Amino acid sequence: MNQAKRRIDPVLVPILLLAAILNGYGIWNDQYANSYYTTAVGSMLRNFHNFFFASLDSAGSVTVDKPPVVFWIQTAFAYVFGLHGWSVILPQALAGIGSVLLIYFMVKPTFGLAAARISAMAMATVPVVAAVSRTNNIDSMLVFTLLLGSWFLFKGAGKGSIWRLLAAFGLIGLAFNMKMLQAYMILPAFYLFYLLAFGAPWRKKLLALVGGTAVLAAVSLSWAVTVDSIPADERPYIGSSETNSVLELAFGYNGLSRLTGQQNTGNRGMSNAMGAGNERGDRSGETAAQETNGGAGRADRSGMEISPGTPDDASNAGGDGDGRSNGMNGTGFPQGQMPNGFEMPTGMDFAGFNGGGGMGGMFGTGQKGPLRLFQTELSGQASWLLPTALLGAVVLLAGIRRRNVTEQHKQTLFWLAWLFPAAAFFSVAGFFHQYYLIMLAPPVAALTGAGFVAMWKAYRERQGWMAWLLPLSVLLTTVFGWYIMQAYNDTIGAGWSIGELAAGVLISLVLVVMLQRAHSLKQPLAIAGFMVMLIGPVYWAFTPITYGGNSMIPAAGPTGSNGMFGGGGMGGRNTGMAPPNGGGNMNGWQPSMGGNNEGASAQAGDIPAGTPGMGNGNADRNRSSMRGSGGPGNRNEQVDETTLNYLREHNTGETYLFATTDYNQAAPYIIDENEAVITLGGFSGSDPVYTTKKLEQLVESGQVKYFMVGGMGGRGGNSEITNWIKEHGTEVPASEWTSNAEGGDSGFGGQTTLYEVQ
Repeated sequence: MNQAKRRIDPVLVPILLLAAILNGYGIWNDQYANSYYTTAVGSMLRNFHNFFFASLDSAGSVTVDKPPVVFWIQTAFAYVFGLHGWSVILPQALAGIGSVLLIYFMVKPTFGLAAARISAMAMATVPVVAAVSRTNNIDSMLVFTLLLGSWFLFKGAGKGSIWRLLAAFGLIGLAFNMKMLQAYMILPAFYLFYLLAFGAPWRKKLLALVGGTAVLAAVSLSWAVTVDSIPADERPYIGSSETNSVLELAFGYNGLSRLTGQQNTGNRGMSNAMGAGNERGDRSGETAAQETNGGAGRADRSGMEISPGTPDDASNAGGDGDGRSNGMNGTGFPQGQMPNGFEMPTGMDFAGFNGGGGMGGMFGTGQKGPLRLFQTELSGQASWLLPTALLGAVVLLAGIRRRNVTEQHKQTLFWLAWLFPAAAFFSVAGFFHQYYLIMLAPPVAALTGAGFVAMWKAYRERQGWMAWLLPLSVLLTTVFGWYIMQAYNDTIGAGWSIGELAAGVLISLVLVVMLQRAHSLKQPLAIAGFMVMLIGPVYWAFTPITYGGNSMIPAAGPTGSNGMFGGGGMGGRNTGMAPPNGGGNMNGWQPSMGGNNEGASAQAGDIPAGTPGMGNGNADRNRSSMRGSGGPGNRNEQVDETTLNYLREHNTGETYLFATTDYNQAAPYIIDENEAVITLGGFSGSDPVYTTKKLEQLVESGQVKYFMVGGMGGRGGNSEITNWIKEHGTEVPASEWTSNAEGGDSGFGGQTTLYEVQ
């Protein structure tokens, strides 16, 4: 017992406690988390069919747009604890804490206890880690799995264990079944480290590498190949895919399209809702099979694919290589036109930076280029300690020779081979969200810990030019921290940025002065320098708690993440849509982008008083106030009791309470009431899940008779389906079925209408 106690590092305990607070405090206040994924968990709890395929709706008709492994874990937690926001967030919060532990145990054997402590502290306080881990988005679990695979790789290489090597590659395959190609960002580091560190003759080494790669491929493709081999009419439609294929989804929509920024699904846009007719087709002669499988003559898929509150992404409506399509402004809207009379804010291009680079600018990801990670839009997420990490790597590799490659050199190269390809991707990618930058957190944290200790040793021992890198790293990192924070002085005050800058400059100067002297204060000064460098990231890591978070598109920062325009520079707490330059004429547009709009930057008079979702955070949630969601993807997050009672009272034995063209309308009824609801078109409403023939069969067989149409505007989806519902259904007067006298929630496209089809 005493030996066990001695093994517990007393410094690690408060670091883990800090990580637990940052990742878990207040998650019980998030009722729905990312409602897209929580809705899927609610549907997966119903039966094994829905569970295996990660079905979005109760009918098992369409999947979410990611593989199922993380949702299987969330479903298990929901099964044990009940379906709540906190129960589906909890696995990710625990994964965030686990990542801190793994970094500690991976760094300690090679670089020492001090380096492990610093690395763990750095990992715990990377702001984007805290922001993502307190949501039910996939990335926190993804990073934990990649780190676990890396730990097995380190152990396997050190002991020459082929089984550990195979387990390492198998875990990367498992990570692929969490978020597809994003998991492969680590492969350059894996292969490089294996070739450098695995102790075995070259023949055995190559054979083992072939075996590891085979395990990687087999595990990666296991679910995808299984699902794709099942006939399309016996499984759900693969949500957000173009060809109803998991493999196409993996390598297209969730793969190369991230790099190019050209989301194929974007051409479905809002063309029908806005009259653009971008991907229209006369479907009169198309068979049901063709529609289901998304062939060349596919349905008019007019759902709002550009929804700012996408589960993990939003489509770029461009098909011309510059973020534009057929005269549109990158949104699916015809140039100069916006829904319900909304005018494009002055100088704002929804495709971001005049259409270049897809959706980059729109989601606060800055301009492409080698310094993108240092731009204001992204730097606050994971870049704070990059100067220290890079300077530390210089010291760590300074003594490397061809015949003298130590374990420290090998592991340093591993972390750099993780960092550089990921950083390069984010520097040039056409489309991603800020929270994807969690992929940078492990290598930055590990290199910061190992590198800072190496710089300290060089400074203490006065090793020539390397001795100067410690004060230089303190200076550059604190100056960079000032640069990040000063952009938010109006929100947080200038004291934070100026305080860090002044303290960093002072400590750097003292370290320089004391360089050639032997003094007992050197080590306390070095520690103080590191603590000063943490002022910014620690503050930012707490912002999801202090300023409110965004479960749909999480990001750290004192303005929160607001989904459409990214997480920076929008002012206020949990700001909703606050367009720059006054925001144009908002009259008539009710985009439901509220939240707690304290300090919203739109000018007075731009937004009419009482606009649903645009007022204060206490607005009637049945009118689409979206607390903490930051985008239209989390609308309607509350059951309308009038609607629920009407549908239950008038149910005459139908299997499903209702079907809807907008999953947001289904979400609260599935999550809160455990009702069976059909979503007709997946996330965007535009996936060709149903044909009119299938709808007719559903009605005739007595499975459903009520259909909600509208809500998220173009998210109404396939116009053929919508027209069939309107043609064969009877509109139910709003006064009978909803507490909203205007007739259902008002979104981009106006009111929701309920039809009874018999």
